[in-house]
Amino acid sequence: MNYLGFTLRNNLFVAPMAGVTDRPFRQLCKKLGAGLAVSEMVTSNSLLYGSAKTRRRADHTGEVEPIVVQIAGADPALMAQAARYNVERGAQIIDINMGCPAKKVCNVMAGSALMQNEALVAGILNAVVAAVPETPVTLKFRTGWNRENKNAPTIARIAEDCGVRAIAIHGRTRADQYQGCAEYDTIALVKSQVKIPVIANGDIATPEKAKFVLDYTGADGVMIGRAAQGRPWLFREIEHFLKTGAVLPAPTFAEIHAILREHLADLYAFYGADTGVRIARKHISWYTKGIVGAARFRHAMNQLEAIDAQLAATDEFFLAHCANDAIHYMEAA
Repeated sequence: MNYLGFTLRNNLFVAPMAGVTDRPFRQLCKKLGAGLAVSEMVTSNSLLYGSAKTRRRADHTGEVEPIVVQIAGADPALMAQAARYNVERGAQIIDINMGCPAKKVCNVMAGSALMQNEALVAGILNAVVAAVPETPVTLKFRTGWNRENKNAPTIARIAEDCGVRAIAIHGRTRADQYQGCAEYDTIALVKSQVKIPVIANGDIATPEKAKFVLDYTGADGVMIGRAAQGRPWLFREIEHFLKTGAVLPAPTFAEIHAILREHLADLYAFYGADTGVRIARKHISWYTKGIVGAARFRHAMNQLEAIDAQLAATDEFFLAHCANDAIHYMEAA
């Protein structure tokens, strides 16, 4: 896929997720089939540029291009400054967050709360595009701020008029948070009204659903978030299905174990021992979801404080299942 001047492996995007889409996760998803991955959002508040968390979020060392950094904020001047700051440090695409429904973001009129102020949206987009004229700017937003106010088509036209080069739309409103089901009619409507690429997002958890959403909306690609937590191989499954119409076999326990082991090693190297162990816990939980005995394992694993102990517990859990790979899944654990 050609996207904003970059040749991508495919049209499957990793959605930006706070606390999840760090460099180790982005690299793993790209290795396992994603065409592009967006960083977790970086604040536009310049006072935080020097924090260790912000520096880690902007760390793309060794990552497969293009490097996409998402910025969030509500002040046009600060957003422009944040865009320049990240481009100077290697960002090749700047993505603007107007999709996050979290209260700590929306309470300061950032994220999806911005959709209530279309004039401010235009001000931010114009400022950011002007600040980095050689760098593509993209926008992620929702269908509206509630079901009575689905103004995504208006926001999309504003974005296109301001020089935004592509948009991604989550099929829920800000008020929906992540409840209910994503809808794709609004995304299809937007796609019919703008000329820039449109990426569809929301509830895409299987290869069949990815194909349905692409066909139904006419979108140029799909963006996958929560469904890839603990399942980074989902991207290769979708890629294969879109190319062949065939469903890949599920990974074996041995392969899941190997993928998780590689992921954990990257987390420890990236964050250091103490933070790495804490961050790893949620990923281990996601990887083991639905496996017999996982709840008991996770409870015990969450008490462990050292890398060696965490790895030993993980190895013991997976090796116990590998001998009889086919029968150890259950609907919930």
